[in-house]
Amino acid sequence: MVKPADLKTDEVITFCPGCGNYGILAALKNAVSELGLREEDVVIVSGVGCHGHMANFVRVYTVQSLHGRPVPFAMGVKIANKKLHVIVLSGDGDSFGEGLNHFINVMRGNSNITYICHDNIIYGLTTGQRSPTADKSMITKSTPFGAPEIRIIPVKLALVSGATFVARSYAGDIRHLTDIIKQGIKHEGISFIDVLQPCVTFNKINTFDFYNKRVYKLEKARHNKKSLASALKKAEEWGDKIPIGVFYQERRETFDEFFKQKQPLISRNRSKIDVSKTLEEHK
Repeated sequence: MVKPADLKTDEVITFCPGCGNYGILAALKNAVSELGLREEDVVIVSGVGCHGHMANFVRVYTVQSLHGRPVPFAMGVKIANKKLHVIVLSGDGDSFGEGLNHFINVMRGNSNITYICHDNIIYGLTTGQRSPTADKSMITKSTPFGAPEIRIIPVKLALVSGATFVARSYAGDIRHLTDIIKQGIKHEGISFIDVLQPCVTFNKINTFDFYNKRVYKLEKARHNKKSLASALKKAEEWGDKIPIGVFYQERRETFDEFFKQKQPLISRNRSKIDVSKTLEEHK
């Protein structure tokens, strides 16, 4: 079985010291190892942002897409070879700014991929602008008077968009996050995991200390993850108490099952395909 240390690459990790991304990186490697997955059977598709660099730090197949566009790439990979475990790494800006339409459609389409959102409530790579998951009153360099919009609640949006596995975890609790990622990868259908990921450089509000005082585990609260109504009610909690864990899970026909794809596209006989005429037309 591959060990977490075996997934290390030669790239120098460029996250800021103390960044929540270190916790996500450790948990992701743990999950791949503990599930007994082979490196060649895992594909990470990332967007653009601090989170996007993580694709360089895990020794599996990786693709870094355009800003806000990891979902179409990931769905394409899954369609081409449904045997692969496809994991999307996306930031809160990537997911709910530029890529909001893709986020909603992959949830309702129930593609069998795992979507991990690095939610630090800030645009860290571009030095501290407010992201769509920030509170309306949050003051940043891009919102010196606060912002006119209310915050997007990722878990709630995933639920109302039709996701079949919706969870939240915390980068400061690597064991919990590892277990949630494992559950997400094993789930048949879209699995969305919102990760509370402190940005120690630009977000001085939602810090490790902030979350340590507030997070509590749904597993211990005896939450019914089969109840959509209960999940939506829990999704509204934000303030003195912030729930983490699996909010909702159901089994529904997946994107692949709907199209009844008998074998991966990559396995089909391509020997008789002739594209010379097409190439000639586009010279």
